[in-house]
Amino acid sequence: QVQLAESGGGLVQAGGSLRLSCAASGRTFSSYHMGWFRQTPGKEREFVAKLSRSGLTVYADSVKGRFTISRDNAKNTVYLQMNNLKPEDTAVYYCAAQQFAGKSYDSWGQGTQVTVSS
Repeated sequence: QVQLAESGGGLVQAGGSLRLSCAASGRTFSSYHMGWFRQTPGKEREFVAKLSRSGLTVYADSVKGRFTISRDNAKNTVYLQMNNLKPEDTAVYYCAAQQFAGKSYDSWGQGTQVTVSS
């Protein structure tokens, strides 16, 4: 398993941008599919974006066209570039690593808070 640590969250005005980073430990980072999820109090964790180890991307409809997921395998890091942020994007954002597509995610980070003010 890899260990994950997110960073880059903060407070931003609506329409602004943030880039989240997720640093992974271990030598096998490139073999994992990587995802970003988010959660607000009282709600279930929801899917945001996924980047497969082969480079395929999937986005939630709510972020499509505004968010971009990418990875740098040399740095063992996955990113989430968030543009044109909206107040409804306010949440704790988590990155996750998945070894086998279709299976549960194997590792989760501790989360980073993103707050978008109107």
